Amino acid sequence: MSSDGQKGINYRTSCTGRALDTVNAHQDEAEITMFGANFCPFVQRVWVTLEYKKIPYRYVECDPYKKPKELLDLNPKGLVPALKLLNGKSLAESTVIMEYLEEAYSPPNAPDGQHPLVLPPLSDPYGRARARLEADKINRTFVPAFYRFLQAQETAKQIQFGKEFFDGLEAFAKAMDPEGPFFSGSELGFVDIMIAPWAYRVNNVLKHYRGFELPPNKGRYEKWADAVFSHPAFLATCSTEDLYIDSYARYAENRPGTSQVADAINSGRGLP
Repeated sequence: MSSDGQKGINYRTSCTGRALDTVNAHQDEAEITMFGANFCPFVQRVWVTLEYKKIPYRYVECDPYKKPKELLDLNPKGLVPALKLLNGKSLAESTVIMEYLEEAYSPPNAPDGQHPLVLPPLSDPYGRARARLEADKINRTFVPAFYRFLQAQETAKQIQFGKEFFDGLEAFAKAMDPEGPFFSGSELGFVDIMIAPWAYRVNNVLKHYRGFELPPNKGRYEKWADAVFSHPAFLATCSTEDLYIDSYARYAENRPGTSQVADAINSGRGLP
């Protein structure tokens, strides 16, 4: 597996491609303002949710290495995504924000049918609990495995963590609804959005920096990936592949001060 980064390559400070078109279309004042960073997968989770649920929002791009005061006022950690609401209140943490958006823009807090659901309806508490359990597994195991693999510098560690990451993908595929094409059935949902940003970076970031490629004809996983990555709500949040490759050079080289996430992986702590 390759461990070569791109010395001197800098991260990007604005979106490209379809994501830039989406940013430009969301510059007017709205009931929600999302502070994000173009290459951040945690931001992309929330962004896809906003797009899928058709929630009015304004997008503010933040440089994660030069955090603006407005972001720090909302979230002293300086982490994105962060939401600013019209009433002046704020929210952080991607999973929490996703659950807030689902509850605030679904019945009984919003008219039935106005905003598509990402979780099963309230009448299906078991289905909602199962989705949250799968989401918790993604946060605790799959996401850290992605960063361990990408940040590993020694070949033996890359092989070890590459297998761990691949095993996580296989376990995810086995847990899917047999028909799909999405994780829980025929519609995009909470679990799909939780994992999709990292799964998407398999085909650009991990392929480029670690030579990682999935074997052909991956069956159910391939069916899922084709459905999610071609969904309009997901496509609307995607920049061009060169942006991700440039922006993740820091992780692939495991540069000091890359991010709080990278520091947590290196120290063996849970993600911030």
